[in-house]
Amino acid sequence: MSAQTKAFRQFLVVWSGQFLSAVGSGLTAFALGVYVFQTTHSSTSFSLVILFSFLPSFLLLPFGGGLADRFDRTRMMIIGDIGSIIGIMFIWFVIWTGQMELWHIYAGVGISSISTALQTPAYKAAVTDMVSEEQYSQASGLIQLAGSAQYLLSPILAGFLLGFFDIQIVLLIDMLTFLLAVVAVLLVMNKGSKPQPADESRDFFGELSESFRYLLSQKGVFLLVLLMSVVCFYIGLLQSLFSPMMLTLTDSKVLGISLSLAASGMLASSLFIGVKGLGNNKPKILSFSLALAGLFYALMGTFPAVVPIVVFGFLFFAALPFVNTSLEVLIRTNIDNEKQGRVWSMVSAISQVGLLLAFGSAGFLADHFFSPLLAQNGALADTVGQLIGTGAGRGIGFLFMLSGVMVFVLAIVIGRVQKIRELKLGTVEEKA
Repeated sequence: MSAQTKAFRQFLVVWSGQFLSAVGSGLTAFALGVYVFQTTHSSTSFSLVILFSFLPSFLLLPFGGGLADRFDRTRMMIIGDIGSIIGIMFIWFVIWTGQMELWHIYAGVGISSISTALQTPAYKAAVTDMVSEEQYSQASGLIQLAGSAQYLLSPILAGFLLGFFDIQIVLLIDMLTFLLAVVAVLLVMNKGSKPQPADESRDFFGELSESFRYLLSQKGVFLLVLLMSVVCFYIGLLQSLFSPMMLTLTDSKVLGISLSLAASGMLASSLFIGVKGLGNNKPKILSFSLALAGLFYALMGTFPAVVPIVVFGFLFFAALPFVNTSLEVLIRTNIDNEKQGRVWSMVSAISQVGLLLAFGSAGFLADHFFSPLLAQNGALADTVGQLIGTGAGRGIGFLFMLSGVMVFVLAIVIGRVQKIRELKLGTVEEKA
């Protein structure tokens, strides 16, 4: 057996553990969301679960990669997985004792999020240690497959489990998957990656400042990132409120099936892009696919029925890989190669501000503004309500319609900004 083959098998051991833990995390995310909404009937409570599972990892985003470059990556992975177990175990314990309050769930998912901020960059960096350069693309594809599992497999599995078992069983399964991930890393930690020596000469905050200044100097890329941050805000609203809207129409089992079917649109178009590729005019492709995403987003909110929501959800998610791929290529080909890592961290941080704002505001907007407008006797019941219906979930539907229209408008703006259109040349702007 060649050294490359042996190393890749070791990677597959670690990847298998991460695949299982990704599925387990998806089970818990779905189950906790359903549990909180069915307990409180509050979109705010539901969206706060998402916020607290996102906020710590967002705040630690600039630091996770730096730590992965300074310390043993396999040990960081183990620490991260154990931390996630502690967070889920805390939630399981308070539910088991019957003493559960909402803040317990927020605290538990927050602990897991902190752990994820340590584990994820260490895992991605450790792959470089474990496989050869020729195997990077294969390993990357498998990592993306594992990441998508929590959107494609977990909802339908969680919906099935909740139909027969208590949420505590789902949490126990999640803890078990994290344990298996730890075992997988332990099996290879002395054979694969080596401890990373600390580099005291590196100025961490100086690197962040330099990356931001460089991004500012690339005006087309910077404008594109700012506009995509606004798009992320509207996508975050969808992520926060899709399940609450669906749970006013159906049960958790059908919700799980619906989420999996809708998310499979990403898989279908990703496979298409992998086989056929994209055209050369990436700004035009980005603008057109984003406009389609906005249209399907709006149509998701128009119909108070499961089937059309799933159909338009599938089409919405099918458009996203075209958006993401075009965006990634535009940024990658317009940034100096030696600055790619640091600039990508900055791009992620800026774009995810939109998600943070959405997760923090979605529930309030739904419960206190849009839902009252589309109540039986709401201010818009006799106008908009005649088109999309009134009652539970229709306020969220109206919010989706407006959000889809705004995404469509942003797509047109992106297609008309000259600095962004010039990015199709794929050349870095020369600076004096």
